[in-house]
Amino acid sequence: MLIVIETNSELPIYEQIVRQVKFAVATGSLRPGDRVDSVRDLAKKIVVNPNTVARAYRDLQEDGVLETVRGQGLKVCSRALRRCLAERKSLIRERLQEVLREAAQSNLSREEIEAIVEEELNRYVPVEEVP
Repeated sequence: MLIVIETNSELPIYEQIVRQVKFAVATGSLRPGDRVDSVRDLAKKIVVNPNTVARAYRDLQEDGVLETVRGQGLKVCSRALRRCLAERKSLIRERLQEVLREAAQSNLSREEIEAIVEEELNRYVPVEEVP
């Protein structure tokens, strides 16, 4: 599992860890039953205080993403995929709302906003061809 911390982000480090673990589950990089790094191991890898990782892992346990398995450490819960997919969609929607609100407040017309969105959407999400 690759966690990348953005030190200049407004998002607290523990929240960055939580989001990246949830996105990893949502994309299938982490699957139900997979073990995650121990608190110490992850803290060393990403060079943060172990208490920060411990807080992130606690939040992930409370959210039903991770569970403790005696003698094995923390694993991804069997029901984590559905929760992470829903949360990923919700987070993306929130971020899009912020961007669209900013665009509207910038006095861009609906057509200008749609053109920008379409251009960027085409850059990142290819159009599927119908057979």
